[in-house]
Amino acid sequence: MSLNPRLWASRVPRDPREQKPNHYWEMARAAWQNRDQLPFAWRILTQGVCDGCALGTSGLRDWTLEGTHLCMVRLELMRLNTAPPLDLERLRDADRLATLRSQDLRALGRLPEPMIRRKGERGFRVVSWEEAYATVAEKIRAGKPERFAVYLTSRGILNEHYYAAQKAARAMGTNHVDNSARLCHAASTVAMKRTLGHGATTCSYRDWIGTDLIVFFGSNTPNNQPVTMKYLYHARQKGTKVAVVNTYFEPGLRRYWVPSVPESAVFGTKFADDWYAVDTGGDLAFLNGVFKVLVGEGWIDRAFVEARTVGFEEAKAAVLGQGWEGLERDSGTTRAEMRRFAEMLRDARCGIFVWSMGLTQHAHGVETIQALVNVGLARGWVGRENVGLMPIRGHSGVQGGAEVGCAPALDEPQQRRFEEAWGFALPRFKGLTAAEMVDAAYRGGLDTFWTVGGNFLETLPDPPAVAQALGRVATRVHQDVVVSSMMLVPPADSVILLPATTRYESPGGGSETSTERRIIFSPEVFGRRVGSAKPEWEVFGEVAARVRPDLADRVRFASSQAIRDEIGATVPLYAGIEKLSRRGDEVQWGGPRLYQDQPFATPDGKARFSVVRSRERRAPDGAYYVSTRRGKQFNSMVQHAVDPLTGAARDDVLISREDAARLGIRNGDRVRLISGAGSYTGRAKLDRIKPRNLEVHWPEGNCLLSREEIDTASREPDFNAIVHLEKA
Repeated sequence: MSLNPRLWASRVPRDPREQKPNHYWEMARAAWQNRDQLPFAWRILTQGVCDGCALGTSGLRDWTLEGTHLCMVRLELMRLNTAPPLDLERLRDADRLATLRSQDLRALGRLPEPMIRRKGERGFRVVSWEEAYATVAEKIRAGKPERFAVYLTSRGILNEHYYAAQKAARAMGTNHVDNSARLCHAASTVAMKRTLGHGATTCSYRDWIGTDLIVFFGSNTPNNQPVTMKYLYHARQKGTKVAVVNTYFEPGLRRYWVPSVPESAVFGTKFADDWYAVDTGGDLAFLNGVFKVLVGEGWIDRAFVEARTVGFEEAKAAVLGQGWEGLERDSGTTRAEMRRFAEMLRDARCGIFVWSMGLTQHAHGVETIQALVNVGLARGWVGRENVGLMPIRGHSGVQGGAEVGCAPALDEPQQRRFEEAWGFALPRFKGLTAAEMVDAAYRGGLDTFWTVGGNFLETLPDPPAVAQALGRVATRVHQDVVVSSMMLVPPADSVILLPATTRYESPGGGSETSTERRIIFSPEVFGRRVGSAKPEWEVFGEVAARVRPDLADRVRFASSQAIRDEIGATVPLYAGIEKLSRRGDEVQWGGPRLYQDQPFATPDGKARFSVVRSRERRAPDGAYYVSTRRGKQFNSMVQHAVDPLTGAARDDVLISREDAARLGIRNGDRVRLISGAGSYTGRAKLDRIKPRNLEVHWPEGNCLLSREEIDTASREPDFNAIVHLEKA
């Protein structure tokens, strides 16, 4: 048992308002759900790479700590991999299915066969793969490439599938190809490429253990990456201080029960030492205020700044010219708090910034990450042990998607490499991002829309507008493992369903890329298969070969190994992926730490400070900032009606006790939130959230969000709003 004073001090009596998750009961429940396929489920757990968050657990181990690593995110997703095929008769009446919740649709089972629904038909009918291929190819050929779009989401999709899909899309003439990172960390990618050269974490998880300080900005790792709490526990053992910058002081960051650590499992562990409360969207001004203190006081790593960066003097002059009154107003906190945070950084020899969608999902997301990078560079926290800038990933399929080319814009060198290797010219028109695809559909600008996984009805702002957009597309192709509500939107002409394999069923296996840039091989797992479901890479190749018979031999792949061979030859960062073929094989592009022994990946080899100014987004008197949060869910797949960490039900509205007292609202009262886009009715839940700020669950609260609010640099939607609150 640890003798670390910090940990012993954390063993204080538990606040009766705290929610203690029952991990062991949840594990037993997951086992019961998969009881009909327990041997197969066990092989998936012990042989495959986790299809949950992007920590990259291979089997029951990872590359950070010894011992068994298993979390509820992975167990909750298991039923998607072991579920039986659905009864195809159910799909003959799509209108009846449309009344079901998404959880109920998934519970019907796996999609086993291709199906088609034509305009005016009540439901879907089974077709052969040959008919499905021919129909999709005919629709794509009939339209202009500029009116054809492809989108892939993160539902366990492998790097090989992303690569093959974007190659096929470009062979069929379109640059409208994107992945779900556009909805979460696109702002991080754009900002980090501008300032550092690569849009990925600069460090590894091992750097957490031994660092002086870890700061979580707008991130809820206990819910979304629970295995990291074991890393954080061991970091605390070594004396790491933990701070949180957030509107809501996440209960799991205040105290968490790490199930694999007996002491923590029984008593719980206090993790966060400090909470810095900012308004929703106020992180940009907060970080500028911190930077202003650091440069004003000279609390910077001068040797690092002078030797390895450019633009410092311009950034310094810009931030010193920003008044404290504006920074306080736009951040929602005080000059004293910003100074207190800067003093904490000053006193830390090394530190790591970890952030997620609380920073990125704003109309000023790129600027916020640039402001964060300014602070990290000022302290010299890049390129050495126990320091780093980490945009943590909540899904196992997103880090590698854009890196292997599944994005609308390719830089010129990458485009040339693809053309030379593929033997055909790539389209030159500007590709659409995910939200832009749906906007184009809304305006009648798409004829064919091919989506792999995902559900835009539950992931984008303004769901009624999204439904209208989907209904205006002549041909929709939905490739997935289960039925989603998006598939049931009536067709303008036709809707084609294509059953997909899971990553564990994909012939020849494949790879994923973890948050820490580790490309990990996940083998095909022996076990039952569902109907005639096929891997995404094969289906895209077959359709592209029919759209472009002249390129058939170039768009088809003989195996997943052939795809890895081609990735290794065409994507420099992924050199070595071609050598991955067995369980446990992995390669970390860039090494454990980016820029440690190499220059920054910029034209002059130096990191760039940015001139970033605060963004005013003032809520009118009597109005509130509202943000959308995740509960017990994976992406938009809700797994529990009540979050075991917060105790919040899906319709709860988190509100501060101060605001509730002022408005005469009691816990459980019905309240209505009204924005410029829509309204939402739920129940008040009093909690430790900054006054004048509210939180609602996503996707339930998406009806409050405007589809017009978007980051202009990254095209990432804003998942926040300003609302008026009233008793319902």
